[in-house]
Amino acid sequence: MVLRVCRAVLGPMDADDAWSDTFLSAMKAYPDLRPGSNVEAWLVTIAHRKAIDQWRGRTRRAVPVADLSDRSDVGEPASADGLPGAWESDLWEALKALPPKQRQSVAYHYLAGLPYADVATVLGGSAAAARRAAADGIATLRRTYLNDTPRGEQR
Repeated sequence: MVLRVCRAVLGPMDADDAWSDTFLSAMKAYPDLRPGSNVEAWLVTIAHRKAIDQWRGRTRRAVPVADLSDRSDVGEPASADGLPGAWESDLWEALKALPPKQRQSVAYHYLAGLPYADVATVLGGSAAAARRAAADGIATLRRTYLNDTPRGEQR
């Protein structure tokens, strides 16, 4: 569950580091966890914070390029066409295009399986706002990734 959340927030390349950092931090903090706490939501909260740390760190690092005159490919992932699991790359690109609140709500609810109340706790806000963000994110993914049309419209 934690790895799925990290992958949804960061993508497949940086998710392993965030996953490892999550469990290292969880092991250190576990003795202070209150009895009866929701461990799943607690782990997702830690994963969320570690993923944000990874994302912020990634934006501060220099991006190496072979030729400074050709800057068209900076920051673009390598194409995975024809490789096993290429659909995961496409799905990550579609998730990455969502606004952060929608992407995180979709990841935490649909990929990690957290109820909306726990998603709201992790992201801040209400369960209704988390439900709305996830629904909007899924609707956008359906329109863009699956090329569905909204209800009532004709192709």
